[in-house]
Amino acid sequence: MTVGMINANPVVHERPERAAHPHPADAIDALDVFDTVRDIKDPEHPYSLEQLSVLSEESVSVDEKLGRIQYAPLALPFLFGIACGMSSITFTPTVQHCSMATVIGLCLRLKLMQNFPPHFKIDIKVAPGSLANEDSVNKQLNDKERVAAALENPNLRQLVDECLCSNDSHSH
Repeated sequence: MTVGMINANPVVHERPERAAHPHPADAIDALDVFDTVRDIKDPEHPYSLEQLSVLSEESVSVDEKLGRIQYAPLALPFLFGIACGMSSITFTPTVQHCSMATVIGLCLRLKLMQNFPPHFKIDIKVAPGSLANEDSVNKQLNDKERVAAALENPNLRQLVDECLCSNDSHSH
């Protein structure tokens, strides 16, 4: 157990297995997004965000009108009016004074940036009322410059990478 842990005894839920969900190859749905992030490890515990109920399938949405991604170079979707995907993820920290909420959000952002096209818009938010400083965290997580600056911090980047690396053994 880590000294100074905010939530030393979190509630851990069993991780349900997933069946394949066939859909058109160029479509991205909420389950695709959830499956990409479900195994990210919590920064303080050896459990996934899904096991700690920080994330659930219901906490991810993809705009139905924009959910079909046409793979094109970055500038083309905007020039030719091709729909750009939009995903929204809401996560719920295990405690209201969680000091790791920003790290969790950075993990989500980086994992999705690594796995989806650059024109796929991702909105990451803390669930309303679940964190004392939710407005500040939401602003940080959805500001490209702040995210880039945070990921340039070697200590923070190492922590994020450790959380992401841990899910490689559980990948689907």
